[in-house]
Order: sequence, then structure tokens, then C-alpha cells
Amino acid sequence: MKISYNKLWKLLIDKNMNRQNLCDKTGISAATMAKLGKGKNVNTDVLLRICKVLECDITDIMEIEEH
Repeated sequence: MKISYNKLWKLLIDKNMNRQNLCDKTGISAATMAKLGKGKNVNTDVLLRICKVLECDITDIMEIEEH
């Protein structure tokens, strides 16, 4: 199984935001953003901060893909 954040990238486009805007508004680091970009695990706190800023549920920004 693999985590996919494709929903997050689509949501950012829908909200006219880029990754830097998200970093600025959530306070997450560039290194964490890189992890998200590579589909790696990140702390749940980070995901919840993203959800709060984007006013969405965690299922709106990520999904688990089975190979």
C-alpha cells in the first residue's frame, strides 16, 4: 500500500493556491512539503493543520493506493 496526496494537489489548484502558499499558511517546512510531494509518511499533526487551513477533511487530501 502507498499513500497518495494527489487529492491535495488538486484541491490546491481548486483553491488557487500553490505549495509555497500552503507552507506559509500552515507553518510546515519545505522538507515536509517535499515528503508530501514524494508520497511519503508525514506526521498526522501536519495533515490536520493542512485540513484546517483548507477547510476540508483528511480524506479530501489523501488516499491509500493498493498496488
